[in-house]
Amino acid sequence: MSESGAVTSPPGWTGAVGAPTRLLLLRHGQTRLSVERRYSGRGNPELTDLGREQASAAAELIAARGEQIAAVVSSPLQRALDTATAVGEAIGLPVNVDDGFIETDFGQWEGLTFGEAAEQFPEVHRDWLRDATVDPPGGESFAAVGDRVRAALDRVLAAHPGQTVVVVSHVTPIKETLRAALDVGPSLLYRLHLDLASLSIAEFYPDGGSSVRLVNAVAPGLRPIV
Repeated sequence: MSESGAVTSPPGWTGAVGAPTRLLLLRHGQTRLSVERRYSGRGNPELTDLGREQASAAAELIAARGEQIAAVVSSPLQRALDTATAVGEAIGLPVNVDDGFIETDFGQWEGLTFGEAAEQFPEVHRDWLRDATVDPPGGESFAAVGDRVRAALDRVLAAHPGQTVVVVSHVTPIKETLRAALDVGPSLLYRLHLDLASLSIAEFYPDGGSSVRLVNAVAPGLRPIV
């Protein structure tokens, strides 16, 4: 970090130049639906006691990095907002909401387990697992999520050039942000695992370059079982 607050990264092999915007991408803590391994999209379950511990530990992890953070941006859902609030309190910043970072709308699968969704909607569930353009019944495709996340990402990059921003969100929006940074296809959505309250870091440069510097870091002692 420079004295001006701009992000400085050591030279890499990408050739990207300029001060990047660094995104600290934090997944929310545990909820009842995550304990039960159920699809949790636009529903609004609260954090469990462990989820609140995870949020506090993640906030301490971010604060301990010692970076000058310009903003905390959150999904509007309560589990993300509560996690973001813990971060904001730890670093002395308010929480700003951007609806673009909300989780996938799983439609009729909301609250179902993987097995229940596969049993009740066998064909569409099978197709959804291999095609990012397929919508869950009454829901939103991963391709649609990607479009709105990239629009939200553009807003953050425009508002905070060369600065560090914490983005508190959900599995799919974080994966879509990492996809954008890596410039890779949708297969990443089906292969990358992100723990609850995990931290990933992506950087976006003014010349269009980008890089991923960290994926799925969890505060010591609180690695979740789900």
